[in-house]
Amino acid sequence: MPRYALLVEYDGAGFVGWQRQAEGVSVQGVLEAAGAFLNGGVEPVLGAAGRTDSGVHAEGQVAQMDVTADLPVERVREALNARTRPHRVSVLSVARPGAEWSARFSAVHRSYRYRILNRRARPALEAGRVWHVPAPLDAAAMHEAAQGLLGHHDFSAFRAATCQAKHAMRTLDRLDVSREAEEIVVRVGARSFLHHQVRNLVGTLAKVGWGQRPVTWPRQVLEGRDRTKAGQTAPAEGLCFTGVRYEPGLDWAA
Repeated sequence: MPRYALLVEYDGAGFVGWQRQAEGVSVQGVLEAAGAFLNGGVEPVLGAAGRTDSGVHAEGQVAQMDVTADLPVERVREALNARTRPHRVSVLSVARPGAEWSARFSAVHRSYRYRILNRRARPALEAGRVWHVPAPLDAAAMHEAAQGLLGHHDFSAFRAATCQAKHAMRTLDRLDVSREAEEIVVRVGARSFLHHQVRNLVGTLAKVGWGQRPVTWPRQVLEGRDRTKAGQTAPAEGLCFTGVRYEPGLDWAA
């Protein structure tokens, strides 16, 4: 059966998350229902580079789909997009990887962006896409604190209680914090992440931004490996899965 790679964007607000659930609408479920048209009426099972939670958005999610239809990638994209309406999910591009390629296991790097709207007035146009924090945040202090978390560590202090990973050892390649007008933007990169790791990192750095903790505190939390000592889990709506890198790269359709 032909294997297709799908480059997908979606608004996470209308879904229970990427993964199909017993109840509620999932991104996976919407795409699998659309894929049945290409698979003799049988819904294919899709895998993804990352399983995002409810409310988390994506502009660069990658999924794999095996179906019976052997078609040009452009036609696969159009067929799927015609059948995912009215849900806010779109297949941006399609590629034909090798038979051994896996959206999850072939990935060598994943990237996320977290947006904090840092102003007194609540958001109107960006509601559901940012974490609204009215109190001023010191982005420079947050960035300085973030640099102490880079590298290969046990991130137990920043994993969810429900995390199913076998261990908490991860290598954090990037954790940049910058102010862009009224927003604090956090950009994160690693080969793989623990459940809620990014949101817990953001919630911890926010305490430094508010001046409630010194820039050395997040590193102390990391070394303590105790989730209860870290900051809050930042809200899902500020998080966006921005991209996945593969080596060799995929030949995406224009």
